[in-house]
Amino acid sequence: MTQTPESDNGLPIKRKATEKSARTRAREFALQALYQHLVGKNEASDIDAFTRDLSGFHKCDSVHFDALVHGCIREGNALDALITPRLDRPLAEISPIERGVLWIGAYEFQHCLDVPWRVVLNECIELAKSFGGTDGHKFVNGVLHPLAAQLRPVEVAAGASKPNHRKG
Repeated sequence: MTQTPESDNGLPIKRKATEKSARTRAREFALQALYQHLVGKNEASDIDAFTRDLSGFHKCDSVHFDALVHGCIREGNALDALITPRLDRPLAEISPIERGVLWIGAYEFQHCLDVPWRVVLNECIELAKSFGGTDGHKFVNGVLHPLAAQLRPVEVAAGASKPNHRKG
């Protein structure tokens, strides 16, 4: 359970609506790194060093960034194997942005069990909206939603029986 930071007077500090969480920032930097890997075929260590020097990196969850980048690159073939059966076109025709977002989602579903599946799905949809093509977020949702049901069946089934409430 995460704690809400408190101000000097003991009241919770509210984040601005535009302020991003450290994990959201980690996903954004990870997507940029995965793009470099998918397009430029750059090595993970080179991408990692370059990305850490980018403006704003200090605001991200670097541990989550490391897990996503190194995990997705290491498990790229396995992630592609999970994603491919749900695609409406060949993997080679998927944009590198959408492929990176799908990798992040599939990886988090498998390895980041502390992150609820709906959060993973929503974060990936937001990544696709911010960085992908016009309807890329719809495509990402169409692939990751059934993948969540496959990889986290108990959690997805439990969520289906409850009303959808977002935690703030």
